[in-house]
Amino acid sequence: MISSNRKELSRRDFMKRSIYITTGAAAVAALTSCDSLKNQKSAAWTRFGFTTYQWGKDWDVPTLIANCSKAGVFGVELRTSQSYAHGIELELDARQRREVKKRFEDSPVCLVGIASGERYDSPEEAKLNSAIKNTKACVKLSRDVGGSGVRVFPNSFHEGVPREKTVEQIANALNVVGVFAADYGQEIRLEAHGSAGELPTIRAIMDQVVQPSVRVKLNSDKRDTRGEGFEANFNLVKDFLGETLHLHNLKDTEFPYQLQMDLLVKMGWSGWQLLEVSDKVKDRVRALIEQRQIWDRMLANSMKA
Repeated sequence: MISSNRKELSRRDFMKRSIYITTGAAAVAALTSCDSLKNQKSAAWTRFGFTTYQWGKDWDVPTLIANCSKAGVFGVELRTSQSYAHGIELELDARQRREVKKRFEDSPVCLVGIASGERYDSPEEAKLNSAIKNTKACVKLSRDVGGSGVRVFPNSFHEGVPREKTVEQIANALNVVGVFAADYGQEIRLEAHGSAGELPTIRAIMDQVVQPSVRVKLNSDKRDTRGEGFEANFNLVKDFLGETLHLHNLKDTEFPYQLQMDLLVKMGWSGWQLLEVSDKVKDRVRALIEQRQIWDRMLANSMKA
């Protein structure tokens, strides 16, 4: 809950403040121990992180931790079901999961969560049930390795299926996995992805979701600027935001990254902004540092405002 005297804080106090403020009903999965203890001085509000898709696909866990530490990036989300070098997959046994958790706990890098590819749009019942089953398994994996949530997709509308039926199906599936996630202290992170992932549709889905463990994950997509503009679309879902969002190349001028930062800082959002980039670069660590530096400048601009 945001303090009532927040407006009375000087900018210096505002910048120094190290209490992370949670958004909405996501407190059930709000902050893991690594979130609350690591790098408080450098991240009074929102924080910059990294997702392994795709720049980190060939980095094993020690390399991932080393490269993120070198880049000054202290939160990471792990993509699963892609045979990535980090090897954090559903097949890990209990001992292996404990080892992964300890490796991150002993490092300066927080394991923010798992990025699954599970989606709930299929009109085929078997595929839908499989997605729900796999999501539950990912929830257990995230809990076991020290994460705080699992990313999922809506994902698409299908020919011959009324859109409102797909929206209802996605919401019902989210309610099922949301109950399960809450029991494990995890957050279900619904990313704005696919044809069923435009922010007005995400809002329609969330209007039918009753589980507070289910939250929205922004995807920094230029399509979010359509209609009445980005701020109007952002306002549709801001009360449902979870603890993570995805960024892409911050040099891309087609998406209003500074405006998004301004709006997030204004509302006191404290989550992780996770960089997901697939651009071909010679030195990914150097490129990651450059992206963080751009992000740092944007945050400073928002804080000044």
